[in-house]
Amino acid sequence: MRSVRVGPEVFGGSDPVIVAGPCSVENRDMLHQTAMVLSSLGIRLLRGGAYKPRTSPYTFQGLGREGLEILRAVADEFGLSVVSEIMAVEQIASSLEFVDMIQVGARNMHNFPLLSALGRTDRPILLKRGFMATVEEWLLAAEYVVKEGNERVVLCERGIRTFEPWTRNTLDVSAIPLARNLGGYPVIVDPCHASGRRDLIEPLALAGLAAGADGVMIEVHPDPDRALSDGGQSVALGEFGELVARIRSLGARRNPTSGH
Repeated sequence: MRSVRVGPEVFGGSDPVIVAGPCSVENRDMLHQTAMVLSSLGIRLLRGGAYKPRTSPYTFQGLGREGLEILRAVADEFGLSVVSEIMAVEQIASSLEFVDMIQVGARNMHNFPLLSALGRTDRPILLKRGFMATVEEWLLAAEYVVKEGNERVVLCERGIRTFEPWTRNTLDVSAIPLARNLGGYPVIVDPCHASGRRDLIEPLALAGLAAGADGVMIEVHPDPDRALSDGGQSVALGEFGELVARIRSLGARRNPTSGH
């Protein structure tokens, strides 16, 4: 099993890693408020979307480079590392100025030129599973990065499309041990995109960890009901501390030698 370090956190280490932050960077004030709470909870990886691949072209598409600048400034203030998505090869150069871990979203899992180009960078890559991808296709997508020399890949199971209409996607719990065992990559889960529902985030996060996931990615927001994107699947800052405690408690039971 490979391990991947991002700042002080190690994916594939002894403790589950928590990546948290808003779906999208809306402005500096909301991100600052979020980062302050995350820092107080000991979260060290700040996620936030600057480039947003939305299903509808009429919804909020992110702030672009301005969003990356805000992410970097706020993260530096609190000593955090930045995780953020890019969508195209031409965005790589500018993102390297601001991002510590580059995310490849589900829609770009099959963007092989992008994956190959990221393989020629020195940044850790968070590769989300495509919503219609098999585990084999997901692992082979990771190999597009690795074959170019970058072995610092972390996989993210974020749910796949099924016939179930009551959730946004369906979390494929079986994919977690499969991908870890067959690919040798650390795997985290994104229960927010898997469910699309705030009330399912905690049970899905804990289920993923129980299945062997190396961490979770959680969307949090100061006021989810007013979020510009995906507020319905975001945890309010005031409730996030309880979820973090449960995640760490499960991690400690899974790993009795843990320091948490």
